[in-house]
Amino acid sequence: MRNSSLYPKLALQNIRNNRKFYLPYVLALLGDAAAIYIMSALVNDPGVRYMTPGRPNGYLYVEMFMSIGMVIAFIFSAVFVLYINGFLIKQRKKELGLYNILGMGKRHIAMVLVFETVYIAALGIGGGLLAGLLLHKLVSLMIHKVMGMPVPFGFSVSWSGMAQTALMFLLLLGVTLLCNLNKVRASKPIELLRGGSMGEREPKTRWLLTLLGIVTLGSGYYIALKAQSGVEAVMWYFVAVFLVIVGTYCLFTAVSIFVLKALRRNKKFYYQTGHFIGISGMLHRMKQNAVGLANICILCTMVMVMLSGTLSLYLGTAEILEQQYPGDFNIEVRYTLDLEEGETPFDPEAMRAVQTGFVESMGYQAKNVRTCGEVNFALGQFPDGSYTTDRFAENTTGGVASLSCITADGYTAMTGETLELHDGEIAAYGLEGDTLTIHWVVPEQGTDLGSSSYKIVHKLKENPYHSPMIMQMITIVVPDRETSETLWRLQADAYQSNSSSLIWSAYIDIARPDGTPVPAEELQTLSDAYQERSLEKSFFDGTGNWLICSQRLRSDGAEDAYGLAGGFLFLGIFLGFIFLMATVLMIYYKQISEGYEDKERFEIMQKVGLSRDEVRASIRSQVLMVFFLPIAVAAVHIVFDFNMVEKLLTLFYLHDTMLTMLCTAGTVLVFFAVYGAVYLLTARTYYKIVER
Repeated sequence: MRNSSLYPKLALQNIRNNRKFYLPYVLALLGDAAAIYIMSALVNDPGVRYMTPGRPNGYLYVEMFMSIGMVIAFIFSAVFVLYINGFLIKQRKKELGLYNILGMGKRHIAMVLVFETVYIAALGIGGGLLAGLLLHKLVSLMIHKVMGMPVPFGFSVSWSGMAQTALMFLLLLGVTLLCNLNKVRASKPIELLRGGSMGEREPKTRWLLTLLGIVTLGSGYYIALKAQSGVEAVMWYFVAVFLVIVGTYCLFTAVSIFVLKALRRNKKFYYQTGHFIGISGMLHRMKQNAVGLANICILCTMVMVMLSGTLSLYLGTAEILEQQYPGDFNIEVRYTLDLEEGETPFDPEAMRAVQTGFVESMGYQAKNVRTCGEVNFALGQFPDGSYTTDRFAENTTGGVASLSCITADGYTAMTGETLELHDGEIAAYGLEGDTLTIHWVVPEQGTDLGSSSYKIVHKLKENPYHSPMIMQMITIVVPDRETSETLWRLQADAYQSNSSSLIWSAYIDIARPDGTPVPAEELQTLSDAYQERSLEKSFFDGTGNWLICSQRLRSDGAEDAYGLAGGFLFLGIFLGFIFLMATVLMIYYKQISEGYEDKERFEIMQKVGLSRDEVRASIRSQVLMVFFLPIAVAAVHIVFDFNMVEKLLTLFYLHDTMLTMLCTAGTVLVFFAVYGAVYLLTARTYYKIVER
């Protein structure tokens, strides 16, 4: 064995002989390396930094999404490569054992494994970097198109990205090589010879693991269902995900065995040809199947959640913009009623006249002008359903609610609906019962300033005031401006220096003299002129005293909103594709593994008297059951996860439950179709092995 050229030749021959195993593995490695290089190149692409003058968030979005994607993709690649490597070394054990029997020592076998790893690294990492270089510009075009940003010119090579990607995967393949060498070192030749064909003993019912699976899965579902706000969903989301992942592994490793044994105890069901073969076969092999099935289930869930959530956000961007920026020109004034002697109160009508007058002075029409006054502040809740300004008092429930108050005229301006309200009456969203009671207490001091009660005469089905659902959202509509100002004075007395200001908003649609819409470029010119004019002392004459006056164009908000939503969608599609590729390969390897194990069973069952058609039917039903079990469980995960995803989307101002539901249902149906197509393709490989 002194011929040093023997090891690389044997390694190359081994890869050729086992190409049906290694080719998908190398392609997956190539795809992962290409994806990570592309994301790294986008972060470091000098053209991206200057792609949109005046829009610094553009580059930040690209950098943020691609950096997150790199971390997720590499962590996933590590798990996936280690999983596939475990399958490959198991299939190769008999071959390695034969080398050992024929005189090759473990040191020589180790040299063969080293050269195999070198070849795989050259093909996978080298091919991945080459593919990344070729696809970098195409992906750059796609992400900038989705995010609504101009495409940077030129082509660049990210040498740091290439070095970073190569180092990541060299370390990863080094870990797999060490694992393989350790398995060869610790195994005896006879174990290696039998390793690829050793069957599984019937697993025992593990009651503790079964109970753990039921408890963790149920707890994860409960947390997902009980989330009431976006912040609560953020706080508990990863806890729920962790519990569901643990529960999924327990479900497939322990609960499934419990169910199969329960079916076996049912004599009428069990002693039928199809059921007998299927249940006994699944029971004996469930130990090795369980982890693979759980991995496939979790990957399927991740793909569907990412795609449905990001698609909902992207398709709902127009509605989000309409809620955040109701007009082409949006004005917000913050003011207070606590005035110094001689100061003039803020005059909303005068401010409206100033804003519309400016638009008309620039040669445009101010159309569909809507104004709305608002007061908002936070409250704690008592167990009896009443609220207090002492939010963190010991006898409160611990939750914090955000109350927004608008007038009936403001509600009509925002929704087009008219509410008839009298003194002491309100319309409310987010409240139970027939009365709203607020106890005015100075926080920390505990000084009681009295209480106010309002009769709820209208329950609003939708929240007229849209904002990120960071806590329990309460919106009330009061009869007039005087009532809202009274509420403001009461909260100001309670919160003192921490009190909220009053808010007056105006939403103006702008048109040319002939009534046609104004392009975004002209609106930007108008906004620049507004900024200059607002610096003149006389511009706001007659409007009284106020704290802040800000102006924002809907077109500006659209650029940021579509950039953010488009980035999320692209990341969801990009990572979803990687996860889907891994799912397909896991299924492929699982089908091959099942095929080699079923081949001998297929022959034995025919020898004991079962017809070929009966054997094929029983194996087909077993394969179908095992194959579609992960996607069925993933669908259940999606159903329970829907509430939490919906609450997370409210942090981005998306409150359209029906849109989210349709996107989720459509994603699930499309994924089911893709999953079925994967089954048909991989099942052919399985049957070829079994019937050979």
